[in-house]
Amino acid sequence: MFENRFARLLKAAGLVGVVLVLAACASAPTRRPLGETGSSADDESVAIARAGTQKPAVVLQAGLQYGKNTWSKLMPQVAAQRMVVATDRPGHGGNPSTSAPRDPCTIAAEQRQLLRQAGVEPPYILVGHSLGGLYQYTYAKLYPQEVAGLVLLDPTHPRHWETMQRATPQLADLVKAMRFAAFSRVDKEEFDAQAVCLDRLNMAQPLNLPARLLFSGRRQPEEKGAFEAMLKGLRQNWLGLLGTRDMKVVWDSGHFIQNESPDEVLSAIKQVAAEAAARR
Repeated sequence: MFENRFARLLKAAGLVGVVLVLAACASAPTRRPLGETGSSADDESVAIARAGTQKPAVVLQAGLQYGKNTWSKLMPQVAAQRMVVATDRPGHGGNPSTSAPRDPCTIAAEQRQLLRQAGVEPPYILVGHSLGGLYQYTYAKLYPQEVAGLVLLDPTHPRHWETMQRATPQLADLVKAMRFAAFSRVDKEEFDAQAVCLDRLNMAQPLNLPARLLFSGRRQPEEKGAFEAMLKGLRQNWLGLLGTRDMKVVWDSGHFIQNESPDEVLSAIKQVAAEAAARR
């Protein structure tokens, strides 16, 4: 009850937007079924939803606090063009909680195992939103031979939390309060472990895979100033991490780009698929 009151107070104060890029704490995305093309992304009885047939498969990874249902609006549109898969991480939707660590490397390995068990063969076009973007980047660093390309939507930078605590300490304190009062146990574990295994990744070496970066352009007043400057710097650094120049700001979209501007995401997936095909 206290958690819900705290979240409502944050929203009423207009402060939720400050932590969107990291914690994805906005209102729940609109849910829509997949219809005849496959299982609904809203079916909470299973940990994976799949539709479409053309390969390479598009694999969707949600941000903190969300599971496969955050892709309900986008999945039918992707399925009309190619196979698309969305999963629930342990502790979300149809996937039970686990005692395994919640760091990005473990989560990437879990996604890999789930895809293999479902018979979805690589290579994949990985699409990740918010913290899910960091997980997909980690997957590509650990298993580059299994990745055809990436599309990252407002991805959480590997040094986001570290940089935020240094650059905007007051807003970092707000996130800490929100973590304490409004995060579930599994979300707290994911939040706390978001940078735990990243020393295993050679981030100085760009991925050099087909990739597109989409960033939201609509800002809350509280996100101006030092926080906005911090985001701009981290966004530019993503170009070096991926080895790409393809960054686009979707100016009329908030954090949930996949719901507010799905055509932009579809276009990015199509571009990455074409580039990946040209490399084969």
